[in-house]
Amino acid sequence: MSDLKKEATSLHKAATGLRALGHHTAKPLQEFKAESHDLSALGALGSLLSATEEIREGMTTLAKLTRGLEEEWETEAKFVGDVSDAFTLLDILLAAAARAEKG
Repeated sequence: MSDLKKEATSLHKAATGLRALGHHTAKPLQEFKAESHDLSALGALGSLLSATEEIREGMTTLAKLTRGLEEEWETEAKFVGDVSDAFTLLDILLAAAARAEKG
């Protein structure tokens, strides 16, 4: 197996892994967002500190940042997949050129 083919295979696996990240974070992120509306776990402490709204805003910000990361991962996965495809094509073309030179 050529180095380009090995690199293409490795990049393909990396792209597949990046695409899967969003699937792994979807449910926890949804649960996290839901919990930001129910901060009863803070009990009286949250009320006494008047921090409930700040905590809610912080949780909302974290959820938005996580979604932004997921979008970035998707973009990165597409790019890595495109590079993998280009390496595969280049490997095929180089092999064909080598055969043409011999024949």
